[in-house]
Amino acid sequence: MVHYHRYIQLRKGVAVATYVDEEDACVHMSGCNKRSKPKLVFFLLFCTFFSSCLILAPHLLPFPTPTLSLLYPSGVDHEDVSDSKINACSSVSNGTICCDRSSIRSDVCVMKGDIRTHSSSFSVFLYGSKDLGAGDEQFQQEKIRPYTRKWEASTMATIDELTLIAKNPNASDNRHKCDVVHDVPAVFFSTGGYTGNVYHEFNDGLIPLYITSQKYNKKVVFVILEYHDWWITKYANILTHLSDYEPIDFSGDKRTHCFSESIVGLRIHDELTVDSSLMEGSKTIKDFRDILDNGYRPRIQGLIQEEERENAQMKNPIKLVGELDKPKLVIISRNGSRAIMNENALVKMASKIGFSVTVLKPQRTSELAKIYRELNSSDVMVGVHGAAMTHFLFMKPGSVFIQVVPLGTTWAAETYYGEPAKKLGLRYIGYEILPRESSLYDEYESNDPVLRDPNSVNDRGWEFTKKIYLDRQKVRLNLARFRKRLVRSYIYTMKKRNEMVRSQ
Repeated sequence: MVHYHRYIQLRKGVAVATYVDEEDACVHMSGCNKRSKPKLVFFLLFCTFFSSCLILAPHLLPFPTPTLSLLYPSGVDHEDVSDSKINACSSVSNGTICCDRSSIRSDVCVMKGDIRTHSSSFSVFLYGSKDLGAGDEQFQQEKIRPYTRKWEASTMATIDELTLIAKNPNASDNRHKCDVVHDVPAVFFSTGGYTGNVYHEFNDGLIPLYITSQKYNKKVVFVILEYHDWWITKYANILTHLSDYEPIDFSGDKRTHCFSESIVGLRIHDELTVDSSLMEGSKTIKDFRDILDNGYRPRIQGLIQEEERENAQMKNPIKLVGELDKPKLVIISRNGSRAIMNENALVKMASKIGFSVTVLKPQRTSELAKIYRELNSSDVMVGVHGAAMTHFLFMKPGSVFIQVVPLGTTWAAETYYGEPAKKLGLRYIGYEILPRESSLYDEYESNDPVLRDPNSVNDRGWEFTKKIYLDRQKVRLNLARFRKRLVRSYIYTMKKRNEMVRSQ
C-alpha cells in the first residue's frame, strides 16, 4: 500500500523531504473514503473465511493454483485479471448498452445514442433512435459499480452503483430535458474505495483512466462518482493532460448532462502498468509517464524560478560546488512500521560511496510536483516495501530502484512494484533482508516460523501477515551487505553517464 512526504532539514549536507504513510489509515479503513454499510461486519467475516480457503487451496488441491497477494486482504490471479485481447464491446449499435463483465478486475459498459444523466436516482438513461415495436417502455437495464477492484466484494459494496436504462423512445415521450449538451464522449468512474492511498490512486484510478480515455485524445468528459475536491486539486496536473474539459461531479451536479457516447467503468490491465497489446497505438506505461512529465514540468519550472529569486535576494547566497556532478540517491523514509532503524548510517555510507543523498518522507498533503522533481532528477531510489514505492513511476527509465523487502513480503514486493518497475524500464534491485536485519529477530527465537518460514505464517491468513510483518516489523540494514547494492548502482550510474558523454 502507500506513504507520502514533506521537506525538512535533517542536518548539514543532507537535503530531506517528508511525506506520511497512508498505508495504515487505509488498512484500518479510517483514512480512506470508504463508507460503512448495514450488515457489512457479517459480510466481512464471510469474506475472511472465503479468503482463508483460497490461501489454503494451493496446499490442499491436487492441481496448481495461482499465488495470492500477501499484502492485500483479497488476492487475485494476475494471469486472469487482465482484459481479454478481444474487447467484447468494441462495436455497439446506436441506442443499445453493451456491458463487458468478463474481467475479474472491473466491469465496463458502453452506451451510444441519446444519453441523459439523472443524478438524483443514480441513473443514466439511453433513448433509442428507432421504435423497437410494442412492448415495455424500458427494454434494457444494467447495474454497475464503476471501480476497478471488482473481486473485493467488501470494497465494492462501498462504491455507488449506477443504473443504466435503455428505453424505447416511442413508448412514451417523457425524457427529461438536457441542461448541458456535450459534443464529446463521457467516461464515468468512481474515486471512492481506497482513494487516499497513493498506490490505489494510481493503480486503481489514474492508470486505468489513462487506459480507458487515451483513445479520445483529450476530447472526453470525466463524470465522477464520489467526487472529492482534494483529489481533483491533487491530480489537476495529470487530469488536464487526459481531458480538455472540466470534470463533472455526478452527485453534486443535478443538471441533466447529455452525451452521444459514454463508457461507464475503467479498464485495467495489471499492477501499475499498461499492456501495449490492448492499447490503440501500442501505448505503454512509458507513455503514461510522459503524461506525468508533461503535467508536472510547468510547475517544476516555476519552483526553480522561485528558488532562483530567493537565492538572488539573499545577502550571502550559498552556492553548491561539485554536488551536481555526483549521482543523486533518494531515500524514501518511513516512520513507524518498516522504518529503517539505521537510516542515518545508511545516509553516511551512501555519501561516502559518492552519492548526493536526499531523504524524502512523503506526507498526504505534500505537493506531488515537488516529489516528482526530486525523483525525476534522481539516479537511484531506495525504500522499504510499502505504498510509497508507487513513486517509482516518477523516475526516468534507466534509473535504479532498490526496494528493501522485509520478511513476509517477498511475493507482494515483486508483484506490486518490482515487476512494474522493470516494465517501466528501471534497473530494479530487490534487497530481501535476512532474519537478523528484522526487528522481529529480537522478539522470536531463531527457529520460530516467523523468522524461518514466513510463507507458513502468511498461509494462516491476512490478519497474521498484517499484524506481524506489516505493523510490527522494522528494518536494521546489514550495511556491509547492503553496500554492495549501492556500489553496484553507483558504478552502473557513472558508466551510463560516461556513455552519454561519449555519445554527445
